[in-house]
Amino acid sequence: MSANRLTLSTARKRWILAATVLGSSLTFIDGSALGVALPVIQRDLGAGPAAVQWVSNAYLLTLGALVLIGGAAGDRFGRRRVFLIGVAVFALASIACGLAPTVEGLIAGRAVQGIGAALLTPGALAVIGATFPPDERGRAFGTWAGAGAIFGMVGPLVGGWLADQADWRFIFWINVPLAILTVIVTLRAVPESRDDEARGLDWPGALLAMTGLGALTWSLTAAPDLGWRDPWIIGGLIGGSVLLAAFLWAEAREKHPMMPLGLFRSSVFSGINLLTLLLYFALSGAMFFLPFDLIRVQGFSATMAGAAMLPFAVVMGLFSGFAGRLADRFGARLSLGLGPVLAGIGLALLALPGPGAGYVDGPLAGMTMMAVGMTLAVGPLTAAVMGAVEPGHTGIASGVNNAVARVAGLLAVALLGVVLSAVFVARAESPDARQLLGQVMAGGEGGALQAGAVDAFHAAFRVVILTCAGLAVLAGIVGGLTAPKRAA
Repeated sequence: MSANRLTLSTARKRWILAATVLGSSLTFIDGSALGVALPVIQRDLGAGPAAVQWVSNAYLLTLGALVLIGGAAGDRFGRRRVFLIGVAVFALASIACGLAPTVEGLIAGRAVQGIGAALLTPGALAVIGATFPPDERGRAFGTWAGAGAIFGMVGPLVGGWLADQADWRFIFWINVPLAILTVIVTLRAVPESRDDEARGLDWPGALLAMTGLGALTWSLTAAPDLGWRDPWIIGGLIGGSVLLAAFLWAEAREKHPMMPLGLFRSSVFSGINLLTLLLYFALSGAMFFLPFDLIRVQGFSATMAGAAMLPFAVVMGLFSGFAGRLADRFGARLSLGLGPVLAGIGLALLALPGPGAGYVDGPLAGMTMMAVGMTLAVGPLTAAVMGAVEPGHTGIASGVNNAVARVAGLLAVALLGVVLSAVFVARAESPDARQLLGQVMAGGEGGALQAGAVDAFHAAFRVVILTCAGLAVLAGIVGGLTAPKRAA
């Protein structure tokens, strides 16, 4: 029996919503807090540039490849059960991350965290959808998203403070009591629900997607160290491309595909997902590399770097509802055309401050402008994706769009890492440029050579951030051309 067929009291629904918010907070806090702590993690574990990229990429790889499977598993085996499994896996992986003695151990733990997130994230949304009737779901989803914005606001500050004053490992230990509380509330409040018509899971598709993306990501990340002519790099690029082509071939023939290709016959659906790919590529790439520039070039502490992210969370948290009403009145095309362009302008502003800039004359204007643009775009983007397909396919459409956003982040860190390395090597003019790049990112001790290396890193960062700005503007052009107009 579905949960929404039961007679649930208002208080019971609130507890159910609280359970989904608590579970999702594991990913909200962990993801936002870790970004500003990465420079300290790199220094403490003696990691190179490629390894620190994998701290992020290992998580995004398993999450992006398995999130659609996670949603389908909840429909088939029980949404509460799969949600709880996801919470447990995420918590156990967090313990492993907190205990990791090496960067390799941390990367492995992050990959398992991605598996847990792929189960609990769609599980939380499915529980809300199964519990609340249609006329109450908008407010419930809005509350869930608003809580995510709050946790996203707190995360960078917590991560920065822990990296500066305590130990970055506490970022992962925070997840343990949160997970225990989530399990207790879920077991007491959330009824089980499932889709009686749900069928098989597309494991071949998930395996092909994960191995293909993994091969491409590894090749792009390792290429600056091994060289583009290395047989392993060439093999990885070719093998990854072949595996992803095989994924598309398999999805076209799979009876219950994780990504139904027929959805892309809709020009709106295809256009919005292209916009998502470009916009989240730009956002994820910028947010990965920005803390390194703020800490290593601008001289910010990790806590100050976390505070630099505050305008983004504050604007999104306060004005998301207004942005949604604006899209309802004027149509999604205006919001999805203008929003990414404003975000691109904000990203470009982040490239302007020189070394030693403060907060007000540094990241404040860029972060605020980027936040305004993303606030205009995020809500209408989700609504446009779900409105581009038949009512029975809205869940899978939202899941595909979510997976596209995660894969965009994965590719951004890998590809922009190549750009950063290439520009740095050209500017540093050192035979050990890659090693020097690792020293700069990890905060190596200064000297004349180190000062020149910091300048080279800042020049490379500017190229990366301007690339992100251009892609965000391109996303706005795509939105202006393909997003649905205002309904007559």
